[in-house]
Amino acid sequence: MVIQPRIKGFLCTTAHPLGCEQDVANQIGVVTAGGKLKTGPQRVLVIGASGGYGLASRISAAFGCASSTIGVFFERPSKRGRTASPGWYKSAAFTEAAHEAGLYAKNFNGDAFSAEMKSAVIDCIKRDLGQVDMVIYSLAAPARTLASGETVRSVLKPIGESFAGSTIDFNTRQLRSLQLEPAQPQEIADTVKVMGGEDWEDWINTLLENDCLAEGCLTTNYTYLGSEVTWPIYYHGTIGKAKEDLDRAAANVARSLDQVSGKAHVVVMKGLLTQAASAIPGMSVYLSLLFKAMKRAGSHEGCIEQTDRLFRTQLFAGEPLRQDEAGRIRMDDLELDDAIQDYVRRYWNEVNQENLEELTDFEGYRQAFLQLHGFDFAEVNYTLDIEPEVSMQVEALE
Repeated sequence: MVIQPRIKGFLCTTAHPLGCEQDVANQIGVVTAGGKLKTGPQRVLVIGASGGYGLASRISAAFGCASSTIGVFFERPSKRGRTASPGWYKSAAFTEAAHEAGLYAKNFNGDAFSAEMKSAVIDCIKRDLGQVDMVIYSLAAPARTLASGETVRSVLKPIGESFAGSTIDFNTRQLRSLQLEPAQPQEIADTVKVMGGEDWEDWINTLLENDCLAEGCLTTNYTYLGSEVTWPIYYHGTIGKAKEDLDRAAANVARSLDQVSGKAHVVVMKGLLTQAASAIPGMSVYLSLLFKAMKRAGSHEGCIEQTDRLFRTQLFAGEPLRQDEAGRIRMDDLELDDAIQDYVRRYWNEVNQENLEELTDFEGYRQAFLQLHGFDFAEVNYTLDIEPEVSMQVEALE
């Protein structure tokens, strides 16, 4: 079939296998261009490994440190002529590239929150690797099924008062006004349950109990704080409460890791386009302004540039970490540069339909959205009739 993007509102319902493969190849190229790291993890578990910072971290570990990697994700294979999810295609491409490079790579597809998944991964670690010396937690899920069987869902809402902002329609390039009502207390609590640090703690404690963490094991969890212009909907909203919970969890995880002389770090990354961000009022305008300013300054980074810089200049550089007062490693330094934020603040309330193309990099923002799904890569011929089904070896959950 000839696969083209089908965009409905803030969703793209198709993905292109060749484009997703190209995306992975490009990311591998960024890492290999920097050469092998002199030090780094050799056995890495990535929870949430199929896209964004999780996939980029797996690529950085594998192709920057020659690490053996186990990836956990929840992705959809192709079925009845329907394309697979982007994360399926990208994980398949990563696995093939890793195996061609002689690297160990195993995949688990399913509910990362479940005891069943944790048990299967632990069995694999014991059987194949013995222990792991790095655990990267980068899970982004809309819902979580608890041990009781209850399913709780996260929401992206402000707290205390409603929030109005603009978003940009991908198809029409039209600015549209959106308003979100404030979250209810239960919605806040559920969002923390899904997107906070509780499951990170559970993974680390379960791995420790089963002697799967090596001496000196390092674990990281990614967060985003953002600019003050987005705080009303983001950092001061439900998602911000969940991110605050990561700081609480990090302290508990660090104490647990004392028994193996390990460390836990929350890492603050820069603003990037994600599926969720495209639907948040104000974020499309903010990111389009940010992309414009950072590209002009030559400081724009994607996920892979961020994780590669994290590995090379922070985690495995042998130098003091760039941490804030809460102990978080700050990789958002380029985003929060005064000149960059001055540009965003200057035009935050000035963007309209007439000056959208002039003031923002909406075209770059739209391209980033398409490339999430494997589209708009110059190297790919999108007129080809291709097979949407791509196989990938996935370990069984017993």
